Amino acid sequence: MLPENPRWLKRCYDDSLVTQIAGTIVPADIRGEILRAPTSSSTMPGLVVRMLDDLHVTDGHKVLEIGTGTGYSTGLLCHRLDDDQVTSVEVDADVASAARIALGRAGFHPHLVTGDGLNGHPDGALYDRTIATCGLTSVPYAWVEQTRPGGLILATVSGWLYSSELARLTVGDDGSARGSLLGGGISFMLARPQLPPPLGTLPDMDAGDELPAVLGAGVLEDWTTRFVAQIAAPGAQRFTLQHNGGTDHVLLDVGSGAWAALTQKEGAWTVRQGGTERLWDAVEEQVAAWRSDGAPGLEHFEVTVSPEGQTITWTT
Repeated sequence: MLPENPRWLKRCYDDSLVTQIAGTIVPADIRGEILRAPTSSSTMPGLVVRMLDDLHVTDGHKVLEIGTGTGYSTGLLCHRLDDDQVTSVEVDADVASAARIALGRAGFHPHLVTGDGLNGHPDGALYDRTIATCGLTSVPYAWVEQTRPGGLILATVSGWLYSSELARLTVGDDGSARGSLLGGGISFMLARPQLPPPLGTLPDMDAGDELPAVLGAGVLEDWTTRFVAQIAAPGAQRFTLQHNGGTDHVLLDVGSGAWAALTQKEGAWTVRQGGTERLWDAVEEQVAAWRSDGAPGLEHFEVTVSPEGQTITWTT
């Protein structure tokens, strides 16, 4: 029976609900303003259903789910398949415990594992389908190894510039997995082991070479352009800094120490760069190549995961 107010039903399917903050705090603990980052959530139910549809699950399939969360998507998988066909891995012990209780109350008893989902769960392999409800800077090769040839991996590919998209990869007989991005601007919290490092002590923003910039920082406001920039600078984080009476738009790769600071003066952009590489030069070159190919949409990008790592390219 549908509720009398249709807006209630729409909110149920079209909203994500934060269920944990800063790794320990749950909504019941909060009074007033929230100043810490969310670390777990119940994914928008409409998106969960869309992803399960994209996963192409059918009778008899064994599914590995990375990120149990509240257990909502796990329960849907159990409803579609037998409980013993579903394995779900959750990194947070408290979250995993709450999900186990909730699933049990609903009558579902899948294989629930507490641990680092980036390692998959080799004891249950091979799987027909692998699905992740967290964002990834790179899809772990362990998932490819644990998914049978011809099987599918559904995961959201992201980066530290926080542009992301859902990818569906098919595992091949050659030990690699490849596939395209599906479109829709899907985003998830990054897997905890792949979160960016603390910024630490910032470099001297008065150092480095200053030159006119071909592209201004505003290009990163576009979702697809930012995704392209991530490919060129996968270790970069982005932030703003008040400096010399103006605003610097900064990219910083903590691991390599490379940085770029863009400043707009009288309508023109300049960039100062330092460290082991020129981050903004790499971004400009990648964006220029993408634009010269007609700026294809993310649905024209292909992700490949092999023992050598992950690569992302686009087709024209």
